[in-house]
Amino acid sequence: MQELIRVETNENMEPIISGRELHERLEVKSKYNDWIKRMLEYGFTEGVDFTLFTQKKVSSNASGFKTITDHILKLDMAKEIAMIQRNEKGKQIRKYFIEVEKEFNSPERIIQRALVYANNQIDTLKLESKIKDQQIAELKPKADYTDIILKNKGLVTVSQIAKDYGMSGNALNKILNALKIQYKQSGQWLLYAKYQNNGYTHSETIPLLGVNGFDIVSMHTKWTQKGRLFLYELLKENNILPKIEQN
Repeated sequence: MQELIRVETNENMEPIISGRELHERLEVKSKYNDWIKRMLEYGFTEGVDFTLFTQKKVSSNASGFKTITDHILKLDMAKEIAMIQRNEKGKQIRKYFIEVEKEFNSPERIIQRALVYANNQIDTLKLESKIKDQQIAELKPKADYTDIILKNKGLVTVSQIAKDYGMSGNALNKILNALKIQYKQSGQWLLYAKYQNNGYTHSETIPLLGVNGFDIVSMHTKWTQKGRLFLYELLKENNILPKIEQN
Protein backbone atom coordinates (compact mmCIF):
# COMPACT_ATOMS: atom_id res chain seq x y z
CA MET A 1 0.00 0.00 0.00
CA GLN A 2 1.45 3.33 -1.09
CA GLU A 3 1.83 5.84 1.73
CA LEU A 4 -0.22 8.96 1.06
CA ILE A 5 0.27 10.50 4.48
CA ARG A 6 2.36 9.56 7.48
CA VAL A 7 0.49 7.64 10.20
CA GLU A 8 2.19 7.15 13.55
CA THR A 9 1.11 5.74 16.93
CA ASN A 10 0.79 7.48 20.29
CA GLU A 11 1.66 6.16 23.74
CA ASN A 12 -1.62 4.23 23.78
CA MET A 13 -0.68 2.50 20.51
CA GLU A 14 -3.41 4.39 18.61
CA PRO A 15 -2.87 5.63 15.03
CA ILE A 16 -2.44 9.41 14.82
CA ILE A 17 -1.96 11.97 12.04
CA SER A 18 -0.54 15.49 11.99
CA GLY A 19 -3.25 18.03 11.26
CA ARG A 20 -0.78 20.20 9.35
CA GLU A 21 0.32 17.30 7.17
CA LEU A 22 -3.30 16.38 6.48
CA HIS A 23 -3.99 19.99 5.53
CA GLU A 24 -1.06 19.87 3.11
CA ARG A 25 -2.03 16.52 1.55
CA LEU A 26 -5.61 17.66 1.07
CA GLU A 27 -4.21 20.65 -0.84
CA VAL A 28 -6.39 23.07 1.11
CA LYS A 29 -6.04 26.63 -0.18
CA SER A 30 -6.81 28.46 3.07
CA LYS A 31 -4.25 28.87 5.87
CA TYR A 32 -3.93 26.00 8.32
CA ASN A 33 -5.11 27.91 11.40
CA ASP A 34 -8.25 29.14 9.59
CA TRP A 35 -8.97 25.71 8.14
CA ILE A 36 -8.51 23.72 11.37
CA LYS A 37 -10.71 26.21 13.22
CA ARG A 38 -13.54 25.40 10.80
CA MET A 39 -12.90 21.66 11.12
CA LEU A 40 -13.09 21.80 14.93
CA GLU A 41 -16.55 23.35 14.67
CA TYR A 42 -17.84 19.92 13.59
CA GLY A 43 -17.82 18.85 17.23
CA PHE A 44 -14.39 17.34 17.81
CA THR A 45 -13.16 17.34 21.41
CA GLU A 46 -9.63 18.10 22.57
CA GLY A 47 -8.18 15.26 24.63
CA VAL A 48 -10.58 12.79 23.00
CA ASP A 49 -10.31 13.26 19.23
CA PHE A 50 -7.11 15.30 19.09
CA THR A 51 -4.35 16.90 21.16
CA LEU A 52 -2.82 20.34 20.69
CA PHE A 53 0.87 20.49 19.93
CA THR A 54 3.04 23.62 19.79
CA GLN A 55 6.70 24.15 19.01
CA LYS A 56 8.98 27.10 18.42
CA LYS A 57 10.81 27.53 15.12
CA VAL A 58 13.16 30.14 13.77
CA SER A 59 11.20 32.64 11.71
CA SER A 60 11.96 32.88 8.00
CA ASN A 61 13.48 36.35 8.31
CA ALA A 62 15.70 35.17 11.21
CA SER A 63 14.31 37.92 13.40
CA GLY A 64 13.41 35.52 16.19
CA PHE A 65 11.21 32.54 16.94
CA LYS A 66 7.63 31.88 15.99
CA THR A 67 5.24 29.41 17.59
CA ILE A 68 3.85 26.72 15.31
CA THR A 69 0.59 25.08 16.32
CA ASP A 70 -0.35 21.57 15.18
CA HIS A 71 -3.19 19.22 16.05
CA ILE A 72 -2.44 15.53 16.51
CA LEU A 73 -5.55 13.80 15.16
CA LYS A 74 -6.78 10.32 15.91
CA LEU A 75 -7.59 8.23 12.86
CA ASP A 76 -11.39 8.51 13.12
CA MET A 77 -11.19 12.29 13.22
CA ALA A 78 -8.80 12.36 10.28
CA LYS A 79 -11.16 10.13 8.26
CA GLU A 80 -14.11 12.38 9.01
CA ILE A 81 -12.20 15.54 8.09
CA ALA A 82 -11.16 13.96 4.79
CA MET A 83 -14.82 13.13 4.05
CA ILE A 84 -15.94 16.68 4.94
CA GLN A 85 -13.76 18.11 2.13
CA ARG A 86 -16.18 16.68 -0.49
CA ASN A 87 -13.56 16.56 -3.20
CA GLU A 88 -11.53 13.91 -4.97
CA LYS A 89 -8.46 14.41 -2.81
CA GLY A 90 -10.54 13.99 0.34
CA LYS A 91 -12.07 10.75 -0.97
CA GLN A 92 -8.65 9.41 -1.87
CA ILE A 93 -7.17 10.11 1.54
CA ARG A 94 -10.26 8.78 3.37
CA LYS A 95 -9.96 5.48 1.45
CA TYR A 96 -6.29 5.39 2.38
CA PHE A 97 -7.17 5.84 6.06
CA ILE A 98 -9.69 2.97 5.82
CA GLU A 99 -6.96 0.70 4.42
CA VAL A 100 -4.59 1.82 7.18
CA GLU A 101 -7.26 0.98 9.75
CA LYS A 102 -7.81 -2.50 8.28
CA GLU A 103 -4.11 -3.23 8.35
CA PHE A 104 -3.81 -1.75 11.84
CA ASN A 105 -6.52 -4.09 13.12
CA SER A 106 -5.17 -7.19 11.39
CA PRO A 107 -4.26 -10.10 13.72
CA GLU A 108 -0.59 -9.76 12.82
CA ARG A 109 -0.44 -6.07 13.74
CA ILE A 110 -2.45 -6.63 16.93
CA ILE A 111 0.03 -9.31 18.03
CA GLN A 112 2.93 -7.04 17.09
CA ARG A 113 1.54 -4.17 19.17
CA ALA A 114 0.83 -6.53 22.06
CA LEU A 115 4.48 -7.64 22.03
CA VAL A 116 5.69 -4.05 21.94
CA TYR A 117 3.36 -3.18 24.82
CA ALA A 118 4.50 -6.22 26.81
CA ASN A 119 8.17 -5.34 26.28
CA ASN A 120 7.51 -1.75 27.35
CA GLN A 121 5.77 -3.00 30.48
CA ILE A 122 8.70 -5.29 31.24
CA ASP A 123 11.14 -2.39 30.80
CA THR A 124 8.99 -0.23 33.09
CA LEU A 125 8.86 -2.95 35.75
CA LYS A 126 12.62 -3.45 35.50
CA LEU A 127 13.15 0.29 35.97
CA GLU A 128 10.75 0.40 38.93
CA SER A 129 12.54 -2.59 40.44
CA LYS A 130 15.93 -0.86 40.08
CA ILE A 131 14.53 2.28 41.69
CA LYS A 132 13.13 0.27 44.60
CA ASP A 133 16.42 -1.60 44.98
CA GLN A 134 18.23 1.74 45.12
CA GLN A 135 15.79 3.08 47.71
CA ILE A 136 16.14 -0.07 49.81
CA ALA A 137 19.92 0.12 49.54
CA GLU A 138 19.84 3.72 50.70
CA LEU A 139 17.61 2.92 53.67
CA LYS A 140 19.20 -0.39 54.63
CA PRO A 141 22.24 0.98 56.50
CA LYS A 142 20.02 2.92 58.89
CA ALA A 143 17.74 -0.08 59.36
CA ASP A 144 20.74 -2.31 60.06
CA TYR A 145 22.15 0.02 62.70
CA THR A 146 18.83 0.67 64.42
CA ASP A 147 18.20 -3.08 64.38
CA ILE A 148 21.49 -3.60 66.21
CA ILE A 149 20.44 -1.06 68.82
CA LEU A 150 16.95 -2.46 69.30
CA LYS A 151 18.16 -6.05 69.59
CA ASN A 152 20.40 -5.12 72.51
CA LYS A 153 18.19 -4.56 75.56
CA GLY A 154 21.01 -3.90 78.02
CA LEU A 155 23.11 -0.92 78.97
CA VAL A 156 26.16 0.00 76.92
CA THR A 157 29.24 2.03 77.69
CA VAL A 158 30.22 5.11 75.74
CA SER A 159 33.24 3.17 74.45
CA GLN A 160 30.93 0.54 72.94
CA ILE A 161 28.91 3.23 71.18
CA ALA A 162 32.05 5.07 70.07
CA LYS A 163 33.36 1.88 68.49
CA ASP A 164 30.36 1.93 66.12
CA TYR A 165 31.62 5.30 64.87
CA GLY A 166 35.25 4.32 64.58
CA MET A 167 36.42 6.50 67.45
CA SER A 168 37.42 6.19 71.09
CA GLY A 169 35.10 6.66 74.04
CA ASN A 170 37.13 9.68 75.11
CA ALA A 171 36.67 11.29 71.68
CA LEU A 172 32.91 10.71 71.76
CA ASN A 173 32.65 12.13 75.27
CA LYS A 174 34.40 15.29 74.09
CA ILE A 175 32.00 15.61 71.17
CA LEU A 176 28.97 15.24 73.44
CA ASN A 177 30.48 17.81 75.79
CA ALA A 178 31.00 20.25 72.90
CA LEU A 179 27.37 19.70 71.84
CA LYS A 180 26.22 20.59 75.39
CA ILE A 181 24.79 17.13 76.04
CA GLN A 182 26.95 16.25 79.04
CA TYR A 183 29.53 17.66 81.43
CA LYS A 184 32.09 16.04 83.72
CA GLN A 185 31.88 16.19 87.49
CA SER A 186 33.92 14.20 90.05
CA GLY A 187 35.19 11.96 87.26
CA GLN A 188 31.72 11.08 85.94
CA TRP A 189 30.03 12.32 82.79
CA LEU A 190 26.56 13.68 83.62
CA LEU A 191 23.80 14.88 81.34
CA TYR A 192 22.73 18.49 81.38
CA ALA A 193 19.35 19.07 83.03
CA LYS A 194 17.63 19.30 79.64
CA TYR A 195 18.33 15.61 78.98
CA GLN A 196 18.42 14.12 82.50
CA ASN A 197 14.84 12.87 82.78
CA ASN A 198 14.54 11.26 79.34
CA GLY A 199 15.83 7.82 80.30
CA TYR A 200 18.98 8.13 78.19
CA THR A 201 21.53 7.06 80.80
CA HIS A 202 21.92 4.99 83.94
CA SER A 203 24.56 5.48 86.63
CA GLU A 204 26.22 2.24 87.62
CA THR A 205 28.01 1.88 90.96
CA ILE A 206 31.31 0.00 90.90
CA PRO A 207 32.94 -0.92 94.27
CA LEU A 208 36.70 -0.39 94.50
CA LEU A 209 39.34 -1.05 97.15
CA GLY A 210 40.98 2.17 98.24
CA VAL A 211 44.71 2.57 98.83
CA ASN A 212 44.20 2.50 102.61
CA GLY A 213 42.11 -0.65 102.49
CA PHE A 214 38.80 1.17 102.69
CA ASP A 215 35.98 0.33 100.29
CA ILE A 216 35.14 3.14 97.93
CA VAL A 217 32.69 3.37 95.05
CA SER A 218 33.05 4.75 91.56
CA MET A 219 30.09 6.00 89.51
CA HIS A 220 30.04 5.20 85.80
CA THR A 221 27.52 6.47 83.26
CA LYS A 222 26.11 3.91 80.84
CA TRP A 223 23.69 4.53 78.02
CA THR A 224 20.29 2.90 77.59
CA GLN A 225 19.11 1.80 74.14
CA LYS A 226 16.80 4.82 74.12
CA GLY A 227 19.83 6.99 74.78
CA ARG A 228 21.79 5.22 72.11
CA LEU A 229 19.06 6.01 69.55
CA PHE A 230 19.08 9.60 70.77
CA LEU A 231 22.84 9.80 70.16
CA TYR A 232 22.39 8.26 66.72
CA GLU A 233 19.93 10.97 65.65
CA LEU A 234 21.96 13.73 67.33
CA LEU A 235 25.25 12.72 65.73
CA LYS A 236 23.58 12.23 62.34
CA GLU A 237 22.31 15.82 62.48
CA ASN A 238 25.95 16.83 62.94
CA ASN A 239 27.12 14.71 59.98
CA ILE A 240 28.65 12.00 62.17
CA LEU A 241 27.53 8.58 60.96
CA PRO A 242 28.21 5.09 62.29
CA LYS A 243 30.65 3.06 60.22
CA ILE A 244 27.84 0.88 58.89
CA GLU A 245 26.34 3.98 57.19
CA GLN A 246 29.56 5.55 55.99
CA ASN A 247 30.39 5.35 52.29
